[in-house]
Formats: sequence, C-alpha cells, structure tokens
Amino acid sequence: MYVAMNRFRVAKGSEEAFETVWRRRDSRLAETPGFVSFQLLKGPEREDHVLYCSHSTWESREAFMGWMKSPSFRASHGDLGGVKPLYLGPPEFEGFEPVDGV
Repeated sequence: MYVAMNRFRVAKGSEEAFETVWRRRDSRLAETPGFVSFQLLKGPEREDHVLYCSHSTWESREAFMGWMKSPSFRASHGDLGGVKPLYLGPPEFEGFEPVDGV
C-alpha cells in the first residue's frame, strides 16, 4: 500500500472555486492500474486560508509512480495552471508507506 497526499492552502473566499475545479477535472484515476481510492478533504480554517488535502491510496509506491509518469496524469493536471491564484504557495506533497497495520 502507498498513500499520496497533497496539502493545499486555499485562500479564504476561494473554497468554492477550488472545490469546483476538483469536481470537474478529468482525473482518470479509476482506470489506472494499482489505484485504490481518492478523497479530497477539507480541513481547518486559518486566518488567511483553508487547508485541503488530496488523499489517494495505491496498491504500491510503484503504481503511484507509474501514474505520475503516465499520459493520464498529464491530461488530468494540464489545465490546473489557471487555478494557482486560489492557493497560497505550491501544494505540499507527502507520500507514506506502511510500517505496521491491522
């Protein structure tokens, strides 16, 4: 298993636009080998932003890396340049592999 997360600091007042971008994107994740699940999570509100996290689960780190190098990844992220004004800084990526589990 591998969990990939991106944290986004979304400027206050831009939450609806940010969520709309995510709902309308052509993610193509469901057809990707090794993909398990995806969630967009809304977190705490701060003085100047709202924290969001994209959380995807994969069968393995290799499956995730394969998707990142795929045409599907480029297609689903190609038009995101126009949404940068919604963020405070770039997304922060975090990848996790299991140590122990039930």
